[in-house]
Amino acid sequence: MPALEFPDPALTDGLVTLRPWRESDLERRFEAFSDPLCLRFSWPLTGTPSLAHVRERFAAQEEARLSGDELPLAIVDAEDHLWGGCSLYDFAPGEARASVGYWVAAGARGRGVATRTTRLLAGWAFEHLALARLELVCEPANVASQRVAERCGFVREGVLRSHIPFQGGRRDSVIFSLLPGELLTSTALEVR
Repeated sequence: MPALEFPDPALTDGLVTLRPWRESDLERRFEAFSDPLCLRFSWPLTGTPSLAHVRERFAAQEEARLSGDELPLAIVDAEDHLWGGCSLYDFAPGEARASVGYWVAAGARGRGVATRTTRLLAGWAFEHLALARLELVCEPANVASQRVAERCGFVREGVLRSHIPFQGGRRDSVIFSLLPGELLTSTALEVR
């Protein structure tokens, strides 16, 4: 698959902006992602994350973008404060399918950031990548992510048992799907 190009211009709804990661973001990314909630639901390894892990992930994501496997983006506010990260990944081009994922820094939670991010990314993916299906998976105890999926119009399909390797074992995942025309685009949520 060819390299995935970053949205140009950056995706924004006026409050949330999705832009390419920069090397200058890495320390802020490490600090934000080191939050216990991010580690509980999004950190797949058993050890404690380090700045070296973040640098390795940054490089791996760029390689994945160039090979057409992942499109990673930083979530920032209008003043470029880092609010989290998101990506399109698990591309299956022959099936016109991909997955969407995100994490939100502690200081940005409870403001609709994940919902706005998912709406922006899903709308762009359907329009510019001609996807026929977008998936969202999360840990069954991650109720906040399940609510984000539902607010965006994703339909819960079930639980994938022993779905992925996670923190030294295996983890179940709740799977949601979204098809073209199903995205709920209400912007009633306010970022404070």
